[in-house]
Amino acid sequence: MHANDAVPVYLDRLDRPVSLDPSLEREFEERVTDSTTLAFRVALGVLRRREDAEDVAQEAFLRAHRSFAALRDRDRFRSWLVRTSFRLALDHLRSRSRRQRREDVVSLEPPTVASAEDEVLRRERADKVAEAVSALPEKLRIVTLLAAIQEHDLREVARLLELPEGTVKSRLFLARRELARSLRCLANDTSAR
Repeated sequence: MHANDAVPVYLDRLDRPVSLDPSLEREFEERVTDSTTLAFRVALGVLRRREDAEDVAQEAFLRAHRSFAALRDRDRFRSWLVRTSFRLALDHLRSRSRRQRREDVVSLEPPTVASAEDEVLRRERADKVAEAVSALPEKLRIVTLLAAIQEHDLREVARLLELPEGTVKSRLFLARRELARSLRCLANDTSAR
């Protein structure tokens, strides 16, 4: 992802200043400018749709704006933003899945037999993979998202999550092992058909 691909953050559209203190407002603007692509990339890694990722990133920045003055340690703003974007993206994904299931039930157009079977199998596989990732504990899910999906190196993931590199390595190892186990079960279920 290039810097030009970043979701724009419109500070002038925010409903109120972070604080009446101009220095705090400038600090917020600097931290947001420094983190613009980060929230978007985290959301895109979860959602895989640019438009949805833009919405989630914008919501993360709005929450950051509302909460900035109350943050105890503003030096950890980037880590807070990563966690917030990740959680908002997961919420958005769950909402999108529920909406899609409702639309599938309501759909009146009968699909052709061959394409319907292929589509069902594809959806089942995609659901199983999503379930496997969702079943990971949050600390393993976020490391997987940042390292494997967003392709951050271990040092960057450690810095973003404020963890030692060794902890990031072990969490990534555990996540990969758990996903491999879960997906092996998926492969066995699929081959039994």
